[in-house]
Amino acid sequence: MRQSGLQYIRGLMLLVVAAPLALISGCAVNPVTGKNEIAFVSESQELALGKKNYGPYRQAQGGDYVVEPELTRYVQSVGDRLAKVSDRKLPYEFSVVNDSTPNAWALPGGKIALNRGLLVELRSEAELAAVLGHEIVHAAARHSAQSIERGAFLKGALLAAGVALADTDYRDIGLLGAGVGAQLTNQKFGRDDETEADLYGIRYMVRAGYDPAAAVGLQETFVRLAEGKQPGWVEGLFASHPPSQARVQANRAQVAELGNPGGEVGAARYQRAIARLKRNQPAYAAFDEARKALKKGDTRAALNKVDKAIKIEPKEALFYGLRGEIKAAQGEERAAIKDLDRAVALNPNYFRPLLVRGMTRRAFGDSGAAKRDLERSIALLPTAEGFYGLGRAAQTDGRRDQAVDYYRKASTSSSEVGSRAGKALARLDLRDNPERYVKATLGLTRQGYLLVQVTNWAPLAVDGVRVVIGVRSGAGIREQASYRIDRRLASGASVRLKTDLGPIDQSNARRLVAVVSDARLAERN
Repeated sequence: MRQSGLQYIRGLMLLVVAAPLALISGCAVNPVTGKNEIAFVSESQELALGKKNYGPYRQAQGGDYVVEPELTRYVQSVGDRLAKVSDRKLPYEFSVVNDSTPNAWALPGGKIALNRGLLVELRSEAELAAVLGHEIVHAAARHSAQSIERGAFLKGALLAAGVALADTDYRDIGLLGAGVGAQLTNQKFGRDDETEADLYGIRYMVRAGYDPAAAVGLQETFVRLAEGKQPGWVEGLFASHPPSQARVQANRAQVAELGNPGGEVGAARYQRAIARLKRNQPAYAAFDEARKALKKGDTRAALNKVDKAIKIEPKEALFYGLRGEIKAAQGEERAAIKDLDRAVALNPNYFRPLLVRGMTRRAFGDSGAAKRDLERSIALLPTAEGFYGLGRAAQTDGRRDQAVDYYRKASTSSSEVGSRAGKALARLDLRDNPERYVKATLGLTRQGYLLVQVTNWAPLAVDGVRVVIGVRSGAGIREQASYRIDRRLASGASVRLKTDLGPIDQSNARRLVAVVSDARLAERN
């Protein structure tokens, strides 16, 4: 079975991406529920975690929706209205993510996002307030932080290396360094957390002047869609916020307990705010179909669909970015760059067109411009594809050490790109640093003779392996014996060699080390 870059790199080195999360317990009162809780994650750590992951995770889902800045301002205004009456003051932010999946999520520290695909499904400002109020409670009541404290997601580390978003269309690029955000925004909160978010979210609606009955109607709609397995909802909002009749009844009881206060609904105002989005639904549907066709390799169908999308909405950067990718796949690099230029001009803060344009420019031989694009891309979202492209450009320019560094970063991803980067890394670096890729360990036979086990952790087959055995001396080794492995070792393969060193006891054996001093890539790679 082929090893991924992440799998073999684990055998080479310990990659430290971020410092472990310092868990110092203390007693705190939950600002929403008023309950006493043991808090391991401080507020400053919550804020840092949310800030660290908010941008990258929005990038990984399609970037911010920028066609209508006024729509994001409208969502922000509704969110601010609810945040003002919340029980915990945080630096709340509200963003609209440019993705068709109906979803909403909250990171620690009050970083909240709604997908474009959810906005077109809501009917009123009060329903929007119900969604935002629910997410505000998740942040204010420390639900994500409590998940961290339970160890359900972090298992003791703040960030993980080489994590790809398995449930997005961007998994093949190999997302690096935003693993916690991916896990926290996809998490399934417990029943108590969901009950609290519903309960206090409704109270926030009332405090802000919205009709809380909208929260009941919204849950009823969600239940109907869930029962019908409505496409998009199962992998979106329902995955992290599963609806149920019990939640509908609980919400209805809460509204009654509050005296059915009524309040603003804002249906007409909301429909005006999303009018352009609703008008453009056929364009985004065509774009989603084009993306699926491209993944299947049907570039002609993909191009037809994305042309239809551009005709409906000519100011959407996503459409030009995808058309650029399609034309690049068809070998029309100049036309591809023209579309990618347009995509970058319309949304200069989205990583994907920069990434694709950088890769296309590198293929053109314009390594300087490619490097600038790729660096801008990974500044927005660190990806294996971006680091791999930088590695290719550096290698072409003769910057070997930089190429090795870029390939090493890319190879930590478990994606297909990470695997390619791992092979490129081995081709450049194995001869100079064989011990990073081929490992030797020692053991003893029952008769007290030394055994050497050699394992090839490189993603490619090796031969010509030489193992040196001796005692550590400063930064080197004082050689006592050396052995050649006279066979080809496939990736992941091991060989065991019985030496003539012995008999020796275990205490003396522990003083010895085995180091691979020479290895080369097999010719048949």
